[in-house]
Amino acid sequence: MRHWVTIIVLTFFIPSQIFWIRQVRALGVKLFPRGALRRWLGGLAAAVYLILFLYFASSLLGVHRFPESTRLTLRAALLQAPFNWWMFSSVWGFLAIAAFYLLDRFARAAHAAYTKLTLPSHSDRRPLVSPERRRFLERTAVALSATPFAACAYGMLYERTAVETVHQRIKLRRLPRAFDGFRIAQLSDLHIGPFTTSEEIRKCVAIANQMKPDMVALTGDFVTWDATTQAAAVAALRGLKAPFGIFGSLGNHELWCGIQNSITRLFAAEGVKILRQERAAIESGGERLNLIGVDYQTHTRFGPRGEGIVPQYLEGVAPLVLPDTTNILLSHNPNTFDRAAELGIDLSLAGHTHGGQVTLEFISPQLSPSRLITSYVRGWFQKGASQLYVNRGIGTIFVPIRFDSPPEITLFELQRG
Repeated sequence: MRHWVTIIVLTFFIPSQIFWIRQVRALGVKLFPRGALRRWLGGLAAAVYLILFLYFASSLLGVHRFPESTRLTLRAALLQAPFNWWMFSSVWGFLAIAAFYLLDRFARAAHAAYTKLTLPSHSDRRPLVSPERRRFLERTAVALSATPFAACAYGMLYERTAVETVHQRIKLRRLPRAFDGFRIAQLSDLHIGPFTTSEEIRKCVAIANQMKPDMVALTGDFVTWDATTQAAAVAALRGLKAPFGIFGSLGNHELWCGIQNSITRLFAAEGVKILRQERAAIESGGERLNLIGVDYQTHTRFGPRGEGIVPQYLEGVAPLVLPDTTNILLSHNPNTFDRAAELGIDLSLAGHTHGGQVTLEFISPQLSPSRLITSYVRGWFQKGASQLYVNRGIGTIFVPIRFDSPPEITLFELQRG
């Protein structure tokens, strides 16, 4: 499935590159009228571009995988980030130009048909494309093509690191009195690497500690593709503090990297309990919450070998649900929520979607890539007596860009109601 996604991306990417190369070449002719210099610079630029393109494309296709650093390296800052920015921006800029061109052609065809039908053949028909209108269209096209480049630069340089803290009150009808006002901090989707470094994660840990949570919930995807970064991810979270403990569940990237067992042991050595198809009691004043955690589950074949596919979500979890108290589920994939509601689980905490990562939900909720995999993209949801919160996560994947979906640390305050 991941290879098909890559092929689809390249299908849009290649024509976009042909378009932009022609635009850059036209600009070069204007800036460098002398033939020899222009040819030399053009050849050098083409060679550099081709090398970078083949290098990064081979990584996307799985021919080789970059060893991931947990700090920002010169290669990541000077090669990876600019090339990813160009790749993403150029495709969206090309699609914007293509859409504008098609709309313009449609408008001209409609105008021609309308005038042909409504005006006599001997009438003086004014052309739709006047010099003034042509200049307006050219300026509009330039603005449209430039917008994705500016937006992606903003998303890479600012919004990607602008961590937002969200305070969410959750009313639970079965909440024991001893837990009225209980505070849970959630961190998700760290994806430690050169663009979400150990230092940035430690800053998020400091922010979470300032919230003074009673408990911390970690909902998976601590790494991305490199299994060797697991120790650094665990070490970066070492400073989390909560009197009732730190608990977590694992995500799809722990599964794909084959580190579910090893990262569970690393967390255990730091006093963090990863719940894997098991429950833990959170006790206070003679009362308790029932906390349940599961590994990543899906109905969709996605990933290197399609791991994590289950015939039914939360199979085997029913015996872990206690009917006489509040049940809280930690599940990386929010698609388990429907089954959790059927099982009577009061609150599910999830991640996985990055809130869409790059979205236009301020225009329409449907303009989010995560809606291809779930209807639970971000924020709070309710189904019957069950509730779900989907955290936008901290890190990024594929491109180090966030737009309309800043990283998030959530503080839940549980209330009786």
